[in-house]
Amino acid sequence: MDDGFRLFEPAGERRAVFCRLEHVVPWAIRGAHWEPGEMSQAASIDQAPISCSHCGQELGEVHLRLVRHRGEHRVPDYFCSVDHLLEWAKAGGRWQ
Repeated sequence: MDDGFRLFEPAGERRAVFCRLEHVVPWAIRGAHWEPGEMSQAASIDQAPISCSHCGQELGEVHLRLVRHRGEHRVPDYFCSVDHLLEWAKAGGRWQ
């Protein structure tokens, strides 16, 4: 699958996969069921300081990384919690 969204929690080595951004909403509301697995891309926290895409707070080691896959392109967003990911997705994500 080359299109869709991959969500990673690097500190917990957990992940989830979504076909569309709106699928994040019921996933989060129902209790965020994760699968075990490492990130398939480089660790996000080892790069420059990052901040939550919802609240702007600088993130530490424990954070979420949502990567939009579209063909060869990868667009990452970061979150301090599943709640902030949920609110961001409900508001339309990057296209708010």
